[in-house]
Amino acid sequence: MRKQNPTTHRPSSRRGHMLAGALCTLLLAFGASSGMAENGRDHDRARQAVEAGEILPLRAILERVERDYPGHVIDVELEREHENNLEPWVYKIKLLRSGGSLIKLKVDARTGAVIGKKERSGTEHEREQRGHRRGGEGS
Repeated sequence: MRKQNPTTHRPSSRRGHMLAGALCTLLLAFGASSGMAENGRDHDRARQAVEAGEILPLRAILERVERDYPGHVIDVELEREHENNLEPWVYKIKLLRSGGSLIKLKVDARTGAVIGKKERSGTEHEREQRGHRRGGEGS
């Protein structure tokens, strides 16, 4: 049996990197915004929603988004606008596009349809970031 050197093994797919990054971001977002117990509940709720057919898995959503909005996923959130069970699930996805523009997508988690989009050019985003670093001045 041939041994594979673990230091030379690299994922060959850009999509794999994007999905892994988005999944990590999603998990970190749940953990950063809440305690560990709530993080577990959020994960369980999301898993149950996928299993019940209420929402599409994140992988399917990202594949659809990547086709229409190429870029690097920097943040993903899964939520309901209001925490009653009547509101639809929504994936909120932030993408960094070539040229430095930032796009925020709101995606219906059940159908994968983009239901909202906000885009800022790279120069707007850079200006805003400089303003935040100066203590809120600018834009």
